[in-house]
Amino acid sequence: MAKVSAAFGRLFDAMAALAALTLFAMVVLVTADIVLRNLTRGGLVWANEISEYALYLITLLTAPWLLRRGQHIRLDLVLTMLPVRVAVLLEAASDVIGCAVCIVLVRYGFAMTYDSWRSGSITIKNLIFPEWWVLAPLPIAFALLAIEFVFRFHRMLEERALRREATSVS
Repeated sequence: MAKVSAAFGRLFDAMAALAALTLFAMVVLVTADIVLRNLTRGGLVWANEISEYALYLITLLTAPWLLRRGQHIRLDLVLTMLPVRVAVLLEAASDVIGCAVCIVLVRYGFAMTYDSWRSGSITIKNLIFPEWWVLAPLPIAFALLAIEFVFRFHRMLEERALRREATSVS
């Protein structure tokens, strides 16, 4: 299990690096658009749309990496006030619930993507492309999140201690 977890950790690191490169490309694109608008009164009409899709993709690429590092959004104030054993149980319960929610979202994300593909839906803005292209990353990202929740739960069972990031408010 440790080797598989480490392999997924490397995958998540690569996804975060890809997200960083996407962010860099977005900054270059927006800057170029602004410069062109000021110099030529034209600009890149599709730059805002590409930026929107890039932000969406960056979010999906970094979510598993942030969860693995314990830097996801969490309310940990209560954990600092509870006995360690109870806090560990709450952490384990949150991993189980998080995994279950992600599995449900994988199922519905796949259904939405498949329905969009089957019906031939297209997105029409400045750019025109099949809608399923935007939907396809959703079930993949949530599947990776579900897998990370399993790894987190397994690591907690092995350590039987509160995670370091679980008490960041103290």
